Amino acid sequence: MYVVAGAPATGKSVFGAALARAAGAAPLDQDVLTGPLTAVVAALVGAAPNDLDDPRVRAATRTATYDALLDTAAGCLAAGLPVVLVAPFTAERSDPGAWAALEARLGAPGGAVLAWTTCPPAEVARRLAARGSPRDRRKLADLDGFLRSGALDPPKVPHVVVDTTAPLTPRIAAMLTR
Repeated sequence: MYVVAGAPATGKSVFGAALARAAGAAPLDQDVLTGPLTAVVAALVGAAPNDLDDPRVRAATRTATYDALLDTAAGCLAAGLPVVLVAPFTAERSDPGAWAALEARLGAPGGAVLAWTTCPPAEVARRLAARGSPRDRRKLADLDGFLRSGALDPPKVPHVVVDTTAPLTPRIAAMLTR
């Protein structure tokens, strides 16, 4: 089982999809699985569509979006289908206890491989601006604050660094040998 985490615009989804194809695994991307329902919640609380950084949206959806992702993964794993999970996993990558709980919930104690997608801050800024997503407006409005927020800080649990500015093929091959 692979978990792909990283800050916004570091290439989690692109790397996760490529890794899933190479591993013959189900790609389970939190944005894809829960995005439409999160947008409904955003509308209900009066937030801008897809503004995932709105504190009202985050408070209302964080637990449910991770539950949906992890429950889907657990179902796939129980059916014998490998998975690649893609999400920020902010709490789980920052706390060894939360990481252990994630592995236990998925029946993979000590067996999940965490890929940490990263790229230089200037590239993160360029990607945020280029994708023009409403979910990035707050980040771009205070780019220096976002870059200093700790979002780019590496995990505090074992992980493999994946520089998404370099060719992905060798990084995927290295992940598959773990």
